[in-house]
Amino acid sequence: MTSQTTVEKAPREPEDNAGPAPVKGLRGHPWLTLFAVAIGVMMVALDGTIVAIANPAIQKDLGATLADVQWITNGYLLALAVALITAGKLGDRFGHRQTFLIGIAGFAVSSAAIGFSKEIGLVVLFRVLQGLFGALLMPAALGLLRATFPAEKLNMAIGIWGMVIGASTAGGPIVGGLLVEHVSWQSVFFINVPVGIVALAFGLVILKDHRAANAPRSFDIPGIVLLSGAMFALIWGIIKAGESWGWGDGRTWAWLASAVALFIIFGLWETRVREPLVPLGMFRSIPLTAGVVLMTLMAFAFMGGLFFVTFFLQGVHGLSPVDSGLHLLPLTAMMIVASPVAGLLITKFGPRVPLVGGMVCTATAMFGMTTLTESTGTFAMSLWFALLGCGLAPVMVGATEVIVGNAPMELSGVAGGLQQAAMQVGGALGTAVLGAVMSSKVSADFADNWAGAGLPGAPDPKLEEAAEFGMVPVDALSKAPGMTPDIVERIGGVIHDTFMSGMGLAFTVAGSVAVVAALVATLTKRGENAEAGAGVGHI
Repeated sequence: MTSQTTVEKAPREPEDNAGPAPVKGLRGHPWLTLFAVAIGVMMVALDGTIVAIANPAIQKDLGATLADVQWITNGYLLALAVALITAGKLGDRFGHRQTFLIGIAGFAVSSAAIGFSKEIGLVVLFRVLQGLFGALLMPAALGLLRATFPAEKLNMAIGIWGMVIGASTAGGPIVGGLLVEHVSWQSVFFINVPVGIVALAFGLVILKDHRAANAPRSFDIPGIVLLSGAMFALIWGIIKAGESWGWGDGRTWAWLASAVALFIIFGLWETRVREPLVPLGMFRSIPLTAGVVLMTLMAFAFMGGLFFVTFFLQGVHGLSPVDSGLHLLPLTAMMIVASPVAGLLITKFGPRVPLVGGMVCTATAMFGMTTLTESTGTFAMSLWFALLGCGLAPVMVGATEVIVGNAPMELSGVAGGLQQAAMQVGGALGTAVLGAVMSSKVSADFADNWAGAGLPGAPDPKLEEAAEFGMVPVDALSKAPGMTPDIVERIGGVIHDTFMSGMGLAFTVAGSVAVVAALVATLTKRGENAEAGAGVGHI
């Protein structure tokens, strides 16, 4: 099969595939390349969470509906997930420097366009464009690191790369809260313009174009269409299941079944085309396949669990968005500290032990967070958040190295796209599935908790909906006929208790997924091509 032949030949390629040559001057310098790449990656990662804080202000200013606001996030996610692997292939074909710079410029311009938009439809449209340009940027960043760093330093580079992503993702709510509170919601998008200009300037001066000797020369257009359609159907089905349809709706399963059918057709096509979009021979590498599965499971547990943590902090503990972000600083700090350390450990001992240990820590933190209550203090919460950050860091670094390091140099963009696509699919699944778990638990417990609190009559369905987010509508309750402070307090207790039981079950599921991920991590090993190039090139 063509794809298998390509994978076997890749490590033997001369020059570009043998490893980076010694560098003099600024252009192509590994650590300066990492710095330039990190600026762009930071911009995209920050945007993944910073916008959530701005959504209420956007809704109020532009008169948007709830569905409109949801599509500010969903449109971005959909475009990003659908385009990632194809964007990685573009980098392999035309050079990762070019696709990275185009991604930076397009992301900054579309961000500015959002800030100037006066209609919600334009905001959603430009968010979709942001997602497409972000898809160009992210795999190219990994491709540049893979081509620039010698094998013995690649893990450290990916560790710093993961640190930037983790810190930016976790810091989004803090930065977003400060900007929305003290400037405007538009500033959340305008901030990308100066960052993008700096990243573009550094990229033009520092980044060096690397192309493997046997890089693809043609495009698998049918493969692009089939894979894009499959990813669209998958993410669309997941989004709509969590948003409105539910997991029991026939439309949800029709879209998911369509995704499976398209993936099968795509796989059959890839075995027949001369230059496939994704050579299926890549997946004959058990470590690479395990890395993709591991990244998906990690994102499922992390993104799904983090979704409920924010509602716990704001709804149950009544914190502002900025204070909620500050309470997550232990998570951010541990990811910043542990990511480069994880890179060193993986370089010295290989990825298997750090990855298994990381997922065990993640599972322990998830199970530990089932013990959180309304009276849990900041110190106890911080311990679990810190442990979660400590567990996530080696997985973010190690799984990325396993995926990219076990792929041939000429497919580093595709491998980077796979890594990012796995994260997006896992995050979407985690949010939707754990949301369904939460919803079912709330539905099962709310009426009993209502009766147990001695409250009269049947509860209002809107109050049950409020329990899914832990938010007590105090103002609305206080104005309702016959309400007393005691009744309002008891209703608040029912909402919080029901939310906590649902969150506890969701974290139990997330912890169980993390345990499965720890077992998958035992199948990983250092990248075969990284081993082949170990010791080549110096920084």
